[in-house]
Amino acid sequence: MALLESRTDRTPLTASDIQGLRAQLRGALIGPDDPTYDEVRKLYNGMIDKRPRLIARCVDVADVIAAVNFGRDHGLLIAIRGGGHNGPGLGSCDDGLVIDLSAMKSIRVDPSTRTVRVDPGCTSGDVDHATHAFGLAVPFGIVSTTGVAGLTLGGGTGYLTRKYGLTVDNLLAADVVLADGSFVTASATENPDLFWALRGGGGNFGVVTGFLFQAHPVSMVYAGPVFWEATHAQEVMRAYRDFLPTAPEELGIFVGLKTVPPLDPFPRDYWGRRACAIIGSYNGPAEEGARIMGRLLESVPPPIFNWMGEMPFPAIQALFDPFFPKGLQWYWKGDFVKSLPDEAIDVHIAQAAVAPSDLSLMHLYPIDGAVHRVPGNATAWNTRDARFSMVIAGIDPDPSRAEALKSWGRRYWSAVHPFNMEGAYVNFMMDDEAQGRVQATYGDNYARLASVKAKYDPGNLFRVNQNISPQA
Repeated sequence: MALLESRTDRTPLTASDIQGLRAQLRGALIGPDDPTYDEVRKLYNGMIDKRPRLIARCVDVADVIAAVNFGRDHGLLIAIRGGGHNGPGLGSCDDGLVIDLSAMKSIRVDPSTRTVRVDPGCTSGDVDHATHAFGLAVPFGIVSTTGVAGLTLGGGTGYLTRKYGLTVDNLLAADVVLADGSFVTASATENPDLFWALRGGGGNFGVVTGFLFQAHPVSMVYAGPVFWEATHAQEVMRAYRDFLPTAPEELGIFVGLKTVPPLDPFPRDYWGRRACAIIGSYNGPAEEGARIMGRLLESVPPPIFNWMGEMPFPAIQALFDPFFPKGLQWYWKGDFVKSLPDEAIDVHIAQAAVAPSDLSLMHLYPIDGAVHRVPGNATAWNTRDARFSMVIAGIDPDPSRAEALKSWGRRYWSAVHPFNMEGAYVNFMMDDEAQGRVQATYGDNYARLASVKAKYDPGNLFRVNQNISPQA
């Protein structure tokens, strides 16, 4: 049988091998000769270009089992793609097998128990659409295009986190295909060690084919952005820092250093000008939200605009989607932040002032409230003593700007990191830096994670991730 690959550093695959896998799948198996290959292999981050040997577009758990067994038995590098939003492109790989779960998008809401069963290909917007009809929501992120699977397995922070905790704090159970092809459920009562590890340990332990989440009453919210000129950034950031501990947990609110987008409906006189923004969502009556925000706004100069108002919760989740379509150039750097002294604020402002593009930004997301009420060893995500999760993101549509985005992100991070903690949110790590920081991120939980990895994936089959090496 003729070989489809001639390079000696690749595992030989015959046409018969590939046809055998294709026969086991209900979904499509796509290779480089398929006319859809280039479109299907595209990643959210246009800075990253990977060429897998095969893409298995799974439509059910049986497909996933077949793909895992095939990849393992043929010695292929395996990458798992859920919603496909991963910043460093860890939903794909060169020369290996991508197990693509993006077609698995079923959602079932149980309003009586306020629980939601979610397939791994869903985005947070998919879930928001399904739950909103019942006046419910699951704590996810701040962009509706984010994939549920990667967000959850890394931790998950967003507008509802202060009140209801991280996404992993609302995970009740997960169905998982393990490296040996077996299927298990992980929960507080079934495979509890695996359940512990999945809540923040990333995709290290298997392919999650289903999530069961706790949902919470959320319907209409008082939400939106408030922008100030960059000349007021110091006052706004200090006021935000001091206001946050006094704010009710129903108010999810973060601060950012950004640029006023050069398009309608933003004020034309401010297009392309650097700005400081506070973006929030109050889960309660609009008049209460306005009163609470008034306590912050009265302590700072008048903003360029204040677009906070009553809206359905899915609307604030999707508010910024148009600015961040698939295919932009992204370079992310992150840190956990325990305190935000005036000196750190000044460094942030100085670095943000030289951002290389209009889309580039820095955000500080609060880590407090419900997150602090969970013990640090209760989940793999253990940085419960942080106050913020910081992300620096260099973003631009032009591929020629990639190096400028990287240089700015690295300089910014180097300047502000002395004020921060050693670890960072794994979903904000790029592949060029993550491995040196994974152990610092998990801290006291790292050894336990490595032990769970050794039990469920001793051969490190699932290593295209922020990898935790197995140890006995």
